[in-house]
Amino acid sequence: MKKLFPLLLFILFTRSVNAQQKHSFSFAKSDFMMDGKPIQIISGEMHPARIPKMYWRHRIQMAKAMGCNTIAAYVFWNYIEEKEGVFDWKSENRDIAEFVKICQEEGMWVLFRPGPYVCAEWDFGGLPPYLLKIPDIRLRTMDPGYMGAVTKYITEVSKQIKPLLCTNGGPVIMVQVENEYGSYGNDRNYIKALKKLWVDNGIDVPFYTADGPTAFMLEAGTVEGAAIGLDSGGSDADFEQAAKQNPDVPAFSAETYPGWLTHWKEKYQKPAQSEIIKQVTYLLEHKRSFNLYVIHGGTNFGFSAGANAFTPTQFQPDITSYDYDAPINERGEATPKYFALRDLIARYTKQKLPKVPKPTAVTVVPSFQMQPLTSIWNELPAAVTSSQVKTMESMGQYSGFIIYRTKLIGRKSGELTITEPHDYAMVLLNGKLVDTVYRDGGKWTVKLPESEVKDPVLEILVENMGHINFAQYIIDRKGITDRVTLEGMTLFNWEIFNLPMDDNYVQGLQQNDKAGLHDGVFFKGSFELKTAADTYLDLSNFKKGVIWVNGHNLGRYWNAGPQFHLYCPANWLKKGKNEVTVFDLHQKSTTSIAGVKTLE
Repeated sequence: MKKLFPLLLFILFTRSVNAQQKHSFSFAKSDFMMDGKPIQIISGEMHPARIPKMYWRHRIQMAKAMGCNTIAAYVFWNYIEEKEGVFDWKSENRDIAEFVKICQEEGMWVLFRPGPYVCAEWDFGGLPPYLLKIPDIRLRTMDPGYMGAVTKYITEVSKQIKPLLCTNGGPVIMVQVENEYGSYGNDRNYIKALKKLWVDNGIDVPFYTADGPTAFMLEAGTVEGAAIGLDSGGSDADFEQAAKQNPDVPAFSAETYPGWLTHWKEKYQKPAQSEIIKQVTYLLEHKRSFNLYVIHGGTNFGFSAGANAFTPTQFQPDITSYDYDAPINERGEATPKYFALRDLIARYTKQKLPKVPKPTAVTVVPSFQMQPLTSIWNELPAAVTSSQVKTMESMGQYSGFIIYRTKLIGRKSGELTITEPHDYAMVLLNGKLVDTVYRDGGKWTVKLPESEVKDPVLEILVENMGHINFAQYIIDRKGITDRVTLEGMTLFNWEIFNLPMDDNYVQGLQQNDKAGLHDGVFFKGSFELKTAADTYLDLSNFKKGVIWVNGHNLGRYWNAGPQFHLYCPANWLKKGKNEVTVFDLHQKSTTSIAGVKTLE
């Protein structure tokens, strides 16, 4: 052992020196250069916030074994700063510096995508909803209220990432300035100001932007001196468009899509494998750098899923799973698409790839009963009184549910119109469900029946199903955003109940059926495990709501489909008894949950 000790010291010293070796990453006219030599970036994107921390290394190793030399990663601002002014870089899946270090340990470079806006089918595109407390906020512009918050965020992110730049011995080779800005606006001063903020905070690696390969998007979204990312770039015409915008910087496919996102009420999106093979073949043949968005999607745990809208009355909320039909599926398994891309990349790069890591353990939970526990109406916090309805954000709430209650005076029946309900509303009269209103489509009127009660009580429970994350309608406040009218009469004098449904609130629930259980019931159940391992829970016996396992929010479910199975990672489970809580808007009676192995 004594003879081996000097050798061990030498190995440790060598590893330390190599880990701290500084690199120069730069641009030639059409090439990326690493230490003066051309490099083809073959990147796979994954998001630390969507992956249990215990699996970060496994997923990075999976990308490497598919042939990637780089990992692209978003940082979600609102995940890091959930409470205004409080930046959390350590809890749960938030330690972005640790993720980047693991990338380096696995021999991977990093494309760093910090926003401030990212899209990513994440709630509000990563922006913190507290910004929506400002009545006249103008997002993604030089608006002082917005830029003040952005400046603080960039300062905090820079502290985390500066030591990990390749110029300081880390793996980060490029930083993205904003995201797909050309699809949103044309404030060139804003894009320039963002880049300057990064530079002023010591970020001295090259920058890039990412926009659709069209002239107007590239003109509005690119910034001087930054590489041009194309979303996506898969043809000569795409790259020619980038060259027209700036012939003096390299272009690459910043988002090449092997899969696609899925909304509630849709079928799972499953693009043909032949299409991604065709695109990647083109990129490899032409030695173009590219990033697969996403190589592994993970999960929109909790209330993190976002939504799309392309008209004033449209609303398309994203499902909880972010499987994305990606090469590495939601729980980290290699798919046929993975092996097809692995073979293709190996053939063109002529490299011997590492063995594909074994998938993580999976188990099937035996079916178990869920019993009614209490009703939301028994668990209301103190009310806030207001002459007019207010949005969630104006009351300091950014996710979950909210209840509005008023007595009907004057008008007491007829057409009730909610303008606008964001996003799913239950209308109750004297404690009985009248109808539901869903934001999508603009049909926000229900027929309120006549009541024999002298002073009828109207209650409206509204679910926030995710802030819009893309395009022009991202200023998306939740709850009731304008007014409630009955036969044209505006209703005033409301009691408002904030229900963010945080984990502590849910864990503190006790049996309570004193007032009967109607429309908005909490259920409780449990199951036993001999060994903790990944699993899926089948919610097809429930209707619409949220599920927690051992106090952890797995996300939303809805019998509108297509998702009925919700992923539960091993780190949220334990040997022995595991407790499950479900909040369902419409299910009222005892039912069961079964365990399954797969998303579908």
